[in-house]
Amino acid sequence: QVQLVESGGRLVQAGGSLRLSCAASGRTFSNYVMAWFRQAPGKEREFVASINYSGRTTFSGNSVKARFTISRDNAKNMVYLQKNSLTPEDTAVYYCASRFLVTSMTWNDYGYWGQGTQVTVSS
Repeated sequence: QVQLVESGGRLVQAGGSLRLSCAASGRTFSNYVMAWFRQAPGKEREFVASINYSGRTTFSGNSVKARFTISRDNAKNMVYLQKNSLTPEDTAVYYCASRFLVTSMTWNDYGYWGQGTQVTVSS
């Protein structure tokens, strides 16, 4: 089992920055791909970014590319999402997710999820 706990979500003004954190516990963290997804009210869950087990390979969704950066610290069992140039369209619940070894951009490929953290961007 892998347990994930997100933190860092809050109300922020458009144009601002925010860093989300995800603390992982359980199995060997460095064997797992980590990802962030988001879900806005009435919308499907959307891929935001992923990072492979070593941290050398990342992918980002088209809507956040060049604005959001995913990173991980395997020594601390942490994954982060740095978000810059936020817009109201970034308002959503952000979820941390993990799966063993193989990267995916599809939410239902991930078996472990956090409870989510709310990010609200005001205009």
